[in-house]
Amino acid sequence: MLSSQLCRYFHSGNTLWQSSTKSLLAKLRKKTGYTFSNCKKALELHENDYAKAEAWLREQAQAMGWSKAQKLQGRSTKQGLVAVMVDKNHGALVEINCETDFVARNKTFHGLAELIASAVLKFSGNQQTIDQVHRTLLDAEALKNLPALDGKTVADHAALTIGTIGENIAVKRALCMSVDPSIQLIGCTHPAPVNPIPASFGRYGALLAFKSSTENPVLGMQLCQHIIGMNPTKIGQPGVDEPIPNADDETTMIHQEFLLDPSLSVQQVLLGAHAEIIDFVRFEMGEIPEPSEETLETPEPMKSCG
Repeated sequence: MLSSQLCRYFHSGNTLWQSSTKSLLAKLRKKTGYTFSNCKKALELHENDYAKAEAWLREQAQAMGWSKAQKLQGRSTKQGLVAVMVDKNHGALVEINCETDFVARNKTFHGLAELIASAVLKFSGNQQTIDQVHRTLLDAEALKNLPALDGKTVADHAALTIGTIGENIAVKRALCMSVDPSIQLIGCTHPAPVNPIPASFGRYGALLAFKSSTENPVLGMQLCQHIIGMNPTKIGQPGVDEPIPNADDETTMIHQEFLLDPSLSVQQVLLGAHAEIIDFVRFEMGEIPEPSEETLETPEPMKSCG
């Protein structure tokens, strides 16, 4: 009788232990995305301590990511995207490059771009806006050490993504813009994504700071689209900057034909809306040459938009 009870006890206890382990294993795999064998090993090494197993897995993945990043460092990164993120008075533009167009459309790659844009946006929020608009250009070297929201650096996250997708990645440049509360800040990309929240991705991106007699996000978005499509080099000042004879070659924004209605100039659109452009920035993926393997090129200073 006693022997039978002990047998049932150990069988029941073993079943419960196995059930508990399987549950932890399934939970760990779902959360981390790592293989069955890696998750099983992590739990075994840490005696089924879920938190320690998860931390160990992420440390291993980070180490493997850095190792792969070092091996792929010299490979060309001519594809990629521009990410735009705006939160009230702060905006971020980021260019991140990869090897193939396939990866540029990958959700993991988009997740990295969004994470970096969030880090740049946070950095922008810590800047003091002395003038109406304050902008800071961050080159590849500055971005490496920029902390993400989880405390890890952008370089750490890039290495982890390289380890996951197996392609070289270059976080090339970023720009953050902060504006006075009296100024409206709008950002967009092209091609326009289906779901642009919280970040928007494309081959082109723009940030626009403008004033209007009323809140006018539609006008702001249209002007952003104009900036992407027409590539003006400066805003221009009425009475100071004269239009050139050939409208097709015009680079001063106020004298350009408005992209969405070529019968009007941008200046006419602004006058009709009682609006004024304060500043703008445009990024095009690949417009700055790749850095060489020996030295890391710093992007040229942004052209004045005033």
